[in-house]
Amino acid sequence: MKFIRILFLAGFINVFAQTNVDNQLAVYNFPKIKSSITMPVTIPLSEISNMINSSVKELIYQDDSYTDNNNDQFKVKVWKTRPIRLVGGTSQNLLIEVPLKIWAEKGIGTLGVYTYQNTTFETVMYFNTSLSFKNNWTIMTSTQPNGFKWVTKPVLDYGKVQIPITSLVEKSLKEQQEKFCKTIDQQMSTQLNFQQYAVLAWNVFSQPFNISEEYNTWLKVTPISVNITPLKFYGNQIDTNIGIDIYSETYTGSKPEASQPVKSAANFNFIPVLSDKFSLQTTANVPFTEATNIARKMFLDKEYDVRGSKVKITDIKVYGAENRVMIEAATEGYVKGIVFISGIPVYDDVKKKIVLSDTKFNLRTSNILQKTATLLFKGKIVKMIEEEYGIPTQELELTSRKSIEEAFNKEYYKGLKMNGRVFNLKPTSILMNPSGITAVIDTNASLKLMINGI
Repeated sequence: MKFIRILFLAGFINVFAQTNVDNQLAVYNFPKIKSSITMPVTIPLSEISNMINSSVKELIYQDDSYTDNNNDQFKVKVWKTRPIRLVGGTSQNLLIEVPLKIWAEKGIGTLGVYTYQNTTFETVMYFNTSLSFKNNWTIMTSTQPNGFKWVTKPVLDYGKVQIPITSLVEKSLKEQQEKFCKTIDQQMSTQLNFQQYAVLAWNVFSQPFNISEEYNTWLKVTPISVNITPLKFYGNQIDTNIGIDIYSETYTGSKPEASQPVKSAANFNFIPVLSDKFSLQTTANVPFTEATNIARKMFLDKEYDVRGSKVKITDIKVYGAENRVMIEAATEGYVKGIVFISGIPVYDDVKKKIVLSDTKFNLRTSNILQKTATLLFKGKIVKMIEEEYGIPTQELELTSRKSIEEAFNKEYYKGLKMNGRVFNLKPTSILMNPSGITAVIDTNASLKLMINGI
């Protein structure tokens, strides 16, 4: 049953997108984000059938004594003719079908003188197994006999005398069927104990992994709890949904410490419906060189009317100063000097841009007389910066969405395929770092792990 071994290996999946810049992101304390991953799990009944068939030998039962069972003068051998077949019931149960070939030999006589005759015939033995998944990661079964179906009835042919021995055979088989029920339950109890795999997967989850070597960024996923929906039985499979509640944390700089390993997996919870909301944060960096290029395309060599005269921007650059974005513009004409406009970067959801708020204006000029004439120019350029200047984030958002969805729709392990979709993504916090502006992007998505062909 390999499917359970990779139950939580989703912890190795890269779910963060980064935009290339030339320098490293400054250290930022990302918050813990509570998320959920859902995993639709399909258990093919063929897997359980293979397990049972491997544990049940071809020769199921053998009675080699004529004198046991009150000197019944009866021998019998029972073989499995075909693989044991399992079918899903409607009440969390499995119907088990065991096709059998039976050889029987019966002695007829008295006073110690017997004539023996043997015959071979076939029947099908049925069982009903109730199955329940305990929250300590074990599966418990309770198997009960469910009767026989004769393919050919057992008859001893002595020529003129034909003796049906159905009752003798059924008596022996019913006794053996009771023992076989215990064998099925013991095998399933041993094979379907997933505690060790849950411990392994839980501890794998606790190891931080690098999601961006360029920015030395780490993702740490901490499992909180596991929720499982009730098992659903179908004709050829058992379905359930496993939900993993986690905290995801992002770190920059040094690798964070791993969580303490566990020696036993905590019990899971049964719930009727699972949440499929997966939340994460990613970052997109805009270097000041790019911010400068945007400003030059918008304002370089642009002229403004001030009291009937012209003011022209001859050079412009963007950089950071004291957690503010600084726009430095050289002007000539009616106002000649260096204009400094600074602001706090914020995200404008309507414009889909990073814009400046709380703007401040300063003019450095050698002409003292011009200082009294710059109020109109100040109003014009500040308004222009606030209304026109902005760093578009649509491309960043599309790039992040594409990267995340590419990571969410891959087969990372044979038989384990992720399926995910981003349905809401937007920048929230805007941070300053020495080389540029960092947009922290909140993302809501659905993430499922599909198990097939395990």
